[in-house]
Amino acid sequence: MALLDKIYNAGVVGAGGAGFPTHIKLNCKVEYFIINAVECEPLMHTDKYIMLNNGEEIIMAVEEIGKLVGAQHLVIAIKEKNTKEIKHLKAIIETMGSRITLFTMGDYYPAGDEQMMVYEIIGKPIPEAGIPLDVGAVVSNVGSIVNIYDAMMDKPVIERFLTVAGDVKNPTMIRVPVGISVKACIEAAGGSTLKEYAIIIGGPMMGTIIDDHEAEAFHIKKMDGSLIVLPKDHFVVERKRKPIDKIINETKTACIQCRYCTDMCHRYLLGHELRPHKIMRNIGMSDHDEAIMKEALLCCECGICEIYACPMGLSPRLVNVHVKKELYKKGIRPEKGSLDLDVRDMMAYRKIPSYRLISRLDLLQYYGQPIDEHKDLIAEEVAIPLKQHIGKPATPIVAVGDMVTKGQMIGKVERNEMGANVHASIDGTVTGVTEKITIKSNGVVS
Repeated sequence: MALLDKIYNAGVVGAGGAGFPTHIKLNCKVEYFIINAVECEPLMHTDKYIMLNNGEEIIMAVEEIGKLVGAQHLVIAIKEKNTKEIKHLKAIIETMGSRITLFTMGDYYPAGDEQMMVYEIIGKPIPEAGIPLDVGAVVSNVGSIVNIYDAMMDKPVIERFLTVAGDVKNPTMIRVPVGISVKACIEAAGGSTLKEYAIIIGGPMMGTIIDDHEAEAFHIKKMDGSLIVLPKDHFVVERKRKPIDKIINETKTACIQCRYCTDMCHRYLLGHELRPHKIMRNIGMSDHDEAIMKEALLCCECGICEIYACPMGLSPRLVNVHVKKELYKKGIRPEKGSLDLDVRDMMAYRKIPSYRLISRLDLLQYYGQPIDEHKDLIAEEVAIPLKQHIGKPATPIVAVGDMVTKGQMIGKVERNEMGANVHASIDGTVTGVTEKITIKSNGVVS
């Protein structure tokens, strides 16, 4: 069976971002195939763990994908500070005689943003509203590469490695079945040290926040990489939960038009016409210059503008999110820009040092937390979302009462559709089919 078909059958999606279906992404021919192993969000360790424990699989899969996409250059991007991982991968590359090269990046945020990464590696900025393919590259997360290797072995995506960190008794790396509850993952780390807490699913800059009482109802998806437990009154939590009406009122009363949000924005620095300070002025002055507002569509929501740049503690990112939603309601979408971009001269000097960012986020007490060796979790019940990716949800192909086995397809998309197949992550009986397929274990571990 062809590699793309194996990837489609296995339901592989991007493991480090929004979950772009991989059989669609890799249906191309490019000059550069780039593996994102940077993991620039604070407190996350999952990709580093994968590199140290699945190095051979990564190198083998990258070589095969390189043949598939016809890439002349196979590049693993990794932070230069990750010396142990670099040494490990270099040894494997040499032993296997691989043509893969390592590209080391500084310890800054957002080094893991694919637009920054592509520019640093190949020297070409991606156009506005564009993708790496526009400049002859395709990028995959290191976790996706391991899933592709499994797909080569006819194994579907049914498990996920997770970092569980923050205010937990035993910060831990765990391997879990897709669909396990967030609560079970927190308990695997010994539970929280706090009576009440919030949980960030993903990184503190771009992750989703839920409360402790919601943890049982939220379930791990294919692209989740970490859980970070914090006090409910922590700066990061309160900032992400600020109501939009309060954000807009603060913008109207406190924005001083210093333009730091624009000058620190890496999309702007890459040459894109994204000027958050002008959008803030539009909001603050109750203007509705649609040409200015449409610039918000280029925002990647990295959070530098609100966490690091703004001296007034305002939230240009959340303003952009609000503006984007309003534009989408009107059917307005971003338009792809020109390849002829002028990268701003100051870009090299406006990369955010990770340690300073962690300090701004008030997360220093968790920096360098020792992470226990991984443990495998067994779930008595899983609830597997039919939509774990960009695109359309999978269509259920099982019904309540059906017996399913681990690895069996339970949700399907057609081969050419923007979506991904979904598989049972445990043996058991289907007890619910809604937007999630719920499976109750039969007590047999396979």
